[in-house]
Amino acid sequence: MCLGLLCCVAVFLWGAGSMDTEVTQSPSHLVKGKDQKAKMDCVLKKGHSNVYWYRKKLEEAFELLVYLWNGKITEDTAVFKQRFSAECPQSSPCSLEIKSTEAADSALHFCASSQSTVRHVSSS
Repeated sequence: MCLGLLCCVAVFLWGAGSMDTEVTQSPSHLVKGKDQKAKMDCVLKKGHSNVYWYRKKLEEAFELLVYLWNGKITEDTAVFKQRFSAECPQSSPCSLEIKSTEAADSALHFCASSQSTVRHVSSS
């Protein structure tokens, strides 16, 4: 018998579309089996050059995974280095990829173009 959390990873995405640092994310959700790739895209509002990728696990604080500025990774975490990759090409959406999914990846993943977006969301 297969229990959902043991057999698949649910990756949810959330965009901060109502704020001045608008981003558009896709897909809106992913369900992947263990050891699969999961890729998420983020389109920044025109003129923005920063992208922050975060995740939020149930009942835990927001966790920064990686920060890219002008398409280059300028800050990342040990968690990111283990199984994630990110890129932000000039003419394409920015993306975050989980190289090999695990049950621990079941979380809300989202991008932002400003740190203040996350501060606003986490205080509500």
